[in-house]
Amino acid sequence: MKRVLIKDATIGQRTKISGYVNEFRNLGKIKFIDIRDSSGSVQIVYRGDIDLNREDVIEAYGVFKKSNIAKKGLEFEADKIEVISKVRKKLPVDPLEKTPSEIDTRLQYRFLDLRRKSISEIFIKKSKIINAYRNFLLSNGFIEIHPSLIIGAASEGGAEVFEVQYFEKKAYLAQSPQLYKQMAVIGGLEKVFITLPIYRAEKHNTIYHLNEAISLDIEMGFIEDYNDVMDTLENVVKEMLKSIDIEPPTIKRYTYKQVVDMLNENGYKMDIGQDFTKEAEKKIYEILKEEIYFITDFPTKIRAFYTHPKDDTFSYSFDLFYKGLEIASGAQRIHDVDMLEKSLIDRGLNPIDFEFYLEAFRYGVPKHGGFGMGLERFLMQALNLSNIREATLFPRDRTRIIP
Repeated sequence: MKRVLIKDATIGQRTKISGYVNEFRNLGKIKFIDIRDSSGSVQIVYRGDIDLNREDVIEAYGVFKKSNIAKKGLEFEADKIEVISKVRKKLPVDPLEKTPSEIDTRLQYRFLDLRRKSISEIFIKKSKIINAYRNFLLSNGFIEIHPSLIIGAASEGGAEVFEVQYFEKKAYLAQSPQLYKQMAVIGGLEKVFITLPIYRAEKHNTIYHLNEAISLDIEMGFIEDYNDVMDTLENVVKEMLKSIDIEPPTIKRYTYKQVVDMLNENGYKMDIGQDFTKEAEKKIYEILKEEIYFITDFPTKIRAFYTHPKDDTFSYSFDLFYKGLEIASGAQRIHDVDMLEKSLIDRGLNPIDFEFYLEAFRYGVPKHGGFGMGLERFLMQALNLSNIREATLFPRDRTRIIP
């Protein structure tokens, strides 16, 4: 007999349901079993012999009936129950959420943590968000690409990369798909997007950093300027919020200089040319009192080498902040190979290490730009989670590589 989900109950039809035992009450001749599956829960009434514990997995055969006693007005009268699996150890995490557990314990037993409704809901919404991102871009002429996560040069020129031995060569885990998505656009694909893990060897122990995260990246060719990229980011973020029933707010744009002036006017001293600290980002959020906002035109020297300068000081760049935390970063890219090579040298990087990338810029390059957005950061802020690890199925941080 084919299993049906509890939510798809049909009154009067004999069927099979399966799930985890929430509660078991033995009243002698009659047993009451509260069972749940991914769709909901129901009370089973059973008159046979059986002994169950919480979280045992069972299959029950019988009929759904209306009930004036059961809380949901529905119960399942079973004539046969099979025990698929018995719980053999004391539960370290309470799936019914009546007893709290520390986050480290919950992550250690994530498979039990996922049985908690509030936790499974996080990942249901995460799925909705990433599908909204993908569907919006597909419907607007983007194609999805899948560049390698094993690269021969640090994509952002930084030291915070995981080095791996790749046969006889030195390689790195990708900290960004940046160079490859640009090469795809240069190759004529024009508008591409990516949903892949990225790896950053940052020795942080914070509530908003991970060493492995899902990056939502796009790159667009033949743009007028970086406003085209910001428009795309704004529209896709609004669709992502709508997918989890959050009404998207208006997203305003402020220049870096405007924000630095605001900080200084409000007692937070900062010089032009400095990057924002977490304290500065928090202060900006307090000043602006806005849910989501762009900050644009950052100083060129604090942005990645491929960022196109706007003048001698500032660049065609932007960050998107959500509830005071940066969730996305982007820019118009340098498309002139001589300017790009000089930018590498100015940052102390060796152009030879990027020759495979520079070579693509010697065969005609459109004006282009893009962004990268952290999926887990977005989810953390959207759902008001207290720790980014809550937004990650099996998080990888400085100390955690299992489970």
